[in-house]
Amino acid sequence: MRNYYSTAQVRAAEAPLLAALPDGTLMRRAAYGLARVTADELRSRTGGVAGRRVSLLVGSGDNGGDALWAGALLRSRGVAVTAVLLNPERAHAAGLAALRRAGGRVRTDPTADLGAPDLVLDGIVGISGTGPLRPAAAALVARIDAPIVAVDLPSGVDPDTGAVDGPAVSAAVTVAFGALKPVHVLAADRCGRIELVPIGLDLPAPDLTAWEPADVGRAWPVPSAADDKYSQGVVGVVAGSRRYPGAAVLAAGAAVTATAGMVRYAGRGAAEVLAHWPEVVASSSPGDAGRVQAWVVGPGIGTDDAALDELRTVLASDLPVLVDADGLTLLARDPGLVCGRTAPTLLTPHAGEFERLAGGPPVPDRVAATRALAADWGVTVLLKGRATVIADPSGRVFVNDAGSSWAATAGSGDVLSGIVGALLATGLEPAVAAAVGTRAHALAANLGAREGSGEVGAAGLAPISASTLLIHLRAAIRVLRTPVPES
Repeated sequence: MRNYYSTAQVRAAEAPLLAALPDGTLMRRAAYGLARVTADELRSRTGGVAGRRVSLLVGSGDNGGDALWAGALLRSRGVAVTAVLLNPERAHAAGLAALRRAGGRVRTDPTADLGAPDLVLDGIVGISGTGPLRPAAAALVARIDAPIVAVDLPSGVDPDTGAVDGPAVSAAVTVAFGALKPVHVLAADRCGRIELVPIGLDLPAPDLTAWEPADVGRAWPVPSAADDKYSQGVVGVVAGSRRYPGAAVLAAGAAVTATAGMVRYAGRGAAEVLAHWPEVVASSSPGDAGRVQAWVVGPGIGTDDAALDELRTVLASDLPVLVDADGLTLLARDPGLVCGRTAPTLLTPHAGEFERLAGGPPVPDRVAATRALAADWGVTVLLKGRATVIADPSGRVFVNDAGSSWAATAGSGDVLSGIVGALLATGLEPAVAAAVGTRAHALAANLGAREGSGEVGAAGLAPISASTLLIHLRAAIRVLRTPVPES
């Protein structure tokens, strides 16, 4: 697992060390790690360290001090270092003195020409700062062409929520000190590659957790010699309608591909489902489906009386239920359908569906909003997005950064529902099934973008469809279940 800690948790962990260690010790530990990562980045990008040029963007907080101390260390390795002080009167005195002793240059005019640095260190704002970059800093950042190494976090991005509500830094690399913070997963696109520098913190239980591929592989259900199709999980899928038959095909197909022991389809798209997936057992309604161990309901069922009857039938069971898409629209009209359930319930909204359920948008704090809805309704909530947030009623939160937005395509949510539903049917608790399934879904999207055909987009990757996700899902599961050799 990869753990993330709130700024309050990090400050609390720093406090005893700051009290016990000589003044400046923690900052110099951080600066040493920052200088090492910066030197490695120079070497990988330019082939060397000595003679290269680095500019420091220095604010008034400790991040500015980290940058200045790192600049002094880089000077000792022959790097030409120039610091731009955005607030000269409040620059970190000891760090500034160290840089000057080492022969670094200092500028106090942020409008001056930066020249052509090989790398830029962003030490403008630290974890105590909130809100967008101020005008002078924003104008300075806008003029930079070189790759940026962010000091602890990209300035202008909220450290706890990852929210960006104005000018902010987009980094190629972010060097995190002591612990990963929520920003490093909730705004991973702004952070670039993350490098963690330990500084000796004794950390509490994390605020957020992300599942690593090896964790997903270990959690993915694997049949034993004694298993049969029933013991491997029977999932019921209520999806699709005459208007949206594709939702039924995608959701049922994903459940099949995600290695469910059996998929029972119950709905108005049986002919289309069987034409694509003959292994599915089909019926016309949930009441006639037969025994299942978990339900998926909602994708493409519509919002008419027939759809409401299907939703009510499924939610009246004592089985785990995943509700998605049209099912969520129906729930928003009548939350009582789900709020009194004692069996596990998982809701999988995108931002618009979340707003209808909660009465307000999930931004700017997607984690807090997801936690609140889960607690209020007594359900597990999977809030979709590039950074998917999963919260259960106890307040536990898992986050998955997809690494791209390739899965943001029509029908992708239907595929995710089928994957997670299949995992629910094996007995995994909703939050774990959601985390495991989301990771496999994201990997399938990335594999499809790399291996797909057609018009090539950003970074040489090809656009994908929901059907492409299904094609690559089995490969994604195989990758996740492949043991990683111990180093």
